[in-house]
Amino acid sequence: MTRWAVVLAGGIGSRFWPLSTPRRPKQLLPLVGKDPLLVEQLKRLRPIVPLSRTLVLTNASLVGPVARAIRSLPKKNIIAEPKPAGTAAALAWAAKLIADRDGADATMISVHADWAIGDADGFRAALDAAATAAESHASLVTVGIVPTRPDPGFGYIEPGEQVSPGVRRVQQFVEKPTRERAAEMQAQGYLWNSGIFAWRVGDFLAEVRALSPEVGGALDRHARSAKRFFAAVKKPVAVDHAVLERSRRVLVVDGNFGWDDVGTWGALLRVRRGDAHHNATSGAVHTLDATNNVVHAEGQQVVLYGVSDLVVVAKDGLTLVTTVERSADLKSLVESLPPAVRKRT
Repeated sequence: MTRWAVVLAGGIGSRFWPLSTPRRPKQLLPLVGKDPLLVEQLKRLRPIVPLSRTLVLTNASLVGPVARAIRSLPKKNIIAEPKPAGTAAALAWAAKLIADRDGADATMISVHADWAIGDADGFRAALDAAATAAESHASLVTVGIVPTRPDPGFGYIEPGEQVSPGVRRVQQFVEKPTRERAAEMQAQGYLWNSGIFAWRVGDFLAEVRALSPEVGGALDRHARSAKRFFAAVKKPVAVDHAVLERSRRVLVVDGNFGWDDVGTWGALLRVRRGDAHHNATSGAVHTLDATNNVVHAEGQQVVLYGVSDLVVVAKDGLTLVTTVERSADLKSLVESLPPAVRKRT
């Protein structure tokens, strides 16, 4: 069996405004290291899946920027989504393309472009374990992250009975809980729902057609045209809701490799190497008596004195100042901005 990687790289990451824009979205920004998040993800995958068998799914408007960021990726492997239709449609279309190129027994490993991974070897080992389980059990397999904190921003997975060493059935998926409930679930052995999946493409497509009227019908009617297929998916739907929560063939393997979805500016405190006072900075930044701040300076100097728990982003004469806590809600801020301010980015 051959293995393929599918990297989801759509969206603009509005929680990283004003740095992230439709022309230069989150996945194309060097938020954690020197390379853009997408490039770092592809580098992690390359030892187990070559670029020739790696598909990157992205917005139609980002095909050119993605191609320039990864020049060694075959252009036919950059798949433009004609319109946003959710991860169920994106992964179904990717599975269909892989089946066309390599047959229904090919194994597909799906990840997102915009993650930070602390242990690359552990990440690859978890992907291999998930793919092996998918092949051995003819199942849909997810990697559940062992929680490091009770985070209400993530969905959770309740593992059930063991079907083979290190592989368990999924008892249930749980939507984002309260912080109190998240603490209870962490203590009970629940896992974070990472969005990492592995399956043979034939098994996944069979479940899509059997369980997801939102996507399966569109796939059957418009399997030859991406434009018509995505247009036929009337409502964007996540693969968790459309397929996994309805399937009896879902398994989970544990992952513990320093995974973070880098969802907000505040997350950079966890994934960037900070200074002696736990400030995560980038660019021309000077701090004194300042702790636990995130600072990004692009084209200008930023000085912090005697403050804590702030996010400061300075770019092209525009400066954002908020708190680490409120940085999770920048989407509301961006929607409220006057058009003249939004156009500056």
